[in-house]
Amino acid sequence: MIRNSYPSFRQVLADNPLTKIAGAHSSLGGRIAEQSGFQAVWASSFEISAARCLPDASLLSMTDYLEAAANIQKALSVPVVADCDTGFGNSMNVAYMVTEYESAGITAVSIEDKIFPKMNSFATADHTLLDVSAFAHKIETAKKAQRTDDFFVIARTEAMISGLGVDEAIKRCTAYADAGADAVLVHSKQKTKDQVLEFLGLWDDRLPVVVVPTTYPDWHADDARAAGVSAVIYANQGLRATITSLRSTFQSIYETGHTAHLEDNISGVKDVFDLQQLDEWQQLGA
Repeated sequence: MIRNSYPSFRQVLADNPLTKIAGAHSSLGGRIAEQSGFQAVWASSFEISAARCLPDASLLSMTDYLEAAANIQKALSVPVVADCDTGFGNSMNVAYMVTEYESAGITAVSIEDKIFPKMNSFATADHTLLDVSAFAHKIETAKKAQRTDDFFVIARTEAMISGLGVDEAIKRCTAYADAGADAVLVHSKQKTKDQVLEFLGLWDDRLPVVVVPTTYPDWHADDARAAGVSAVIYANQGLRATITSLRSTFQSIYETGHTAHLEDNISGVKDVFDLQQLDEWQQLGA
């Protein structure tokens, strides 16, 4: 089938001891992630912004991010989890966001408790957080706005990113759970997993916990699950690998003046046809 059916993210999370999620910014990247075995794809605002050579700083509109997430989802038979930053504004914006994403077939979104406009978590910048009650109201609004029971809202706290520590992260995630969040995402930019482990030790499995081990890449998925993690997002490794590969390939072509030395190490045109589902399209048009 050219348009595949797919389970909701809620169902995938229930069916897997640990849900592994790969970041993508295009349908092509999402399809390769699915073929590699990932159970869901993260429509990364960082990657979507980078694909347009723009910083991840709330420069693109909700429509830009929604179009990218919806196009990725159309190509997959696994669910997309959409990175929706701060919800694109206040609580009314969050309500509109949920309505539009759900209508587009997205079954899970993540919103974070920074002040809009936000800056990427790893950038040297101000990472001031929204008041706890104000963000909890955003979560309540998101849950009121959804139209199906399957729609899944992840509340992401940047407490550890902003330097407020684990206790503040626990306080905030508890409030977000009370507001109706379906899961929490805890983010750290430390070079070890220690902060996240401390959080997990205090959290007591109240809701599923999602982690993004970008700066502590040695944490094995099995160990994360044993510590109480329900889903792990490999949020930007695909983008970073693409940059390295493209730079090397293009420089090599420019310097040598031909591509013969590359052909054994790059995908063939047939591989591209397969990813495009060309045979299926030709059968439809026959």
